[in-house]
Amino acid sequence: MATINESYDTKGIAIEHSSSLDESLYPKSEKDRTVKPRDYIFMWIGDGVNLGNMTLGASVMVAGVATLNIFQTILAALIAIGIISTIFALNDRLGYKEGIPYVVQLRMSFGIKGTVISSLLRGIPAIVWYGIQSWIGGTALNEIAKIVTNGSFDNIVVCFIALQLLQIVLSLFGFHAIKWVETVASVVFMAALVYVFGILMSSHTAEITQNLVQAKGSWGLPFFGLIMVFLGNYAGIFVSAADYSRELETGVRDKKRRSLYFIPITISYGFVIIIGAMLAAATGVTNPAQALPIVIDNPYISVGVSAFIVVAVIATNMVANIVPPAYVITLLTKLKYKVSVTITGLLALVAFPWVLIQESSATGLNMFILIYSAFLGPVISILLVEYFILRKQRVDTADLYNEEGPFAGYNPAGLLAMFIGAAAAFVEVELAWIIGVVVAGTTYYLLSKYAFKNSSFKKGTIFES
Repeated sequence: MATINESYDTKGIAIEHSSSLDESLYPKSEKDRTVKPRDYIFMWIGDGVNLGNMTLGASVMVAGVATLNIFQTILAALIAIGIISTIFALNDRLGYKEGIPYVVQLRMSFGIKGTVISSLLRGIPAIVWYGIQSWIGGTALNEIAKIVTNGSFDNIVVCFIALQLLQIVLSLFGFHAIKWVETVASVVFMAALVYVFGILMSSHTAEITQNLVQAKGSWGLPFFGLIMVFLGNYAGIFVSAADYSRELETGVRDKKRRSLYFIPITISYGFVIIIGAMLAAATGVTNPAQALPIVIDNPYISVGVSAFIVVAVIATNMVANIVPPAYVITLLTKLKYKVSVTITGLLALVAFPWVLIQESSATGLNMFILIYSAFLGPVISILLVEYFILRKQRVDTADLYNEEGPFAGYNPAGLLAMFIGAAAAFVEVELAWIIGVVVAGTTYYLLSKYAFKNSSFKKGTIFES
């Protein structure tokens, strides 16, 4: 039996606990993994059914002009969903098998010290997204306040701060504590979206047809750029897939886990993106929390829809935007998890989301996604090459926690490949994600094979001497 200073990996090997790591970063035991497949599906539906994704759909409208038509938007979403689900199913495997979080997974490719850089590339975008989602939720909360007070109260900033403080309190309990919020939010908000879709089709057909269906659009760079934006939107989540799969109960086969991503992402992400595009085409407003009351035009229903927008925002942040950066802060500062989630919430307050989402255009949000995905594309590529090609899915978990073992220090091959991939991605920012993935993955394989011949990071790989 393990002592208070030890845990076991899946092979029954004791892992000695270091005082430099918080307990939350050690492998999850089987008894601590309580999320069932059904809850996992609702978790990802709850994450996909959010106003941030709707805003991405709305981004095809810029100042009332569509950059893509409805058919191009749908196809771009389907291609992105297929890629997202595949990468999720591949990158979740190590976290699921060994129960380790993303910041520990990074050690095998970047080293214990090198993980500082690569983990920040995941944590910072998540904090900004936390602010973006909360700003949209604050806008919805403000819509409720305006209706309830008959227009005497109208202050988005106050609502934004109030919602953020509420989320900080909820995050102290972890996303396990609000599984019911995920389930209720996903089911009810999907029902609300079906209602909105019906209104758009019955009352705004002319505007949607003129502005979106009949738009010329483009099959060139704007089309592929939108796919990259969709992928970039999820890049931060699937790169840290281990943070979620380590919570899923054991005994779920790889094939079934793939469906736990593909089904909810297709249902929620695809539908929400199309609704966002239609909503912007009908109203000319890209912030859905402001556009929805315009098309509903019923104060009582608007209050209900806005309330569920707020709930959906909370559910999304709990899943996607709080846990990963909190783990990063815990790793870097040695603070306890609850302190880290509080700091995460406070940082999101000053993320300036109002700059990225404006009433007439969400192009600032798109550019933010493309820029950070230029770095996250290389990270996910390096992790997949490492695990599936170089290590053939065999990793000594105890070594990942041994600060004097083969993963100590920096892995120059991983860091060089990441920066080379990111530099290449900036040659064409609108295609940043795919360029970064291809260049970084290829570079990492070649550097691992031909360079740094005495590197301890070759231990356990196909290039070990």
